[in-house]
Amino acid sequence: MYVCSCFGITEEQVQEHAAAGACTPRQIASASKAGTDCGSCVRRIQGILGRGQCPRRAALDRGESPLAAQSSPTAGTPQPAEVAALTAPAAAA
Repeated sequence: MYVCSCFGITEEQVQEHAAAGACTPRQIASASKAGTDCGSCVRRIQGILGRGQCPRRAALDRGESPLAAQSSPTAGTPQPAEVAALTAPAAAA
């Protein structure tokens, strides 16, 4: 079922974005544009997201900075050994 008819975003797509880490309507909007035109779907998106587990929200509830709940800035960044392996010439087979 469509949640955002302006951009054709379905409830399933909102749930996929939420599973990928979007835990606020603004983050869903950044990922899909849903809620950025007429705005009539924002309450529906809030309902889909609910008050489930969100690392940033949990950090705020504990009185911590929500930025501390995000992964470290080097997460997903290739380490020197990985870069060397990627840039080394391929061995002859």
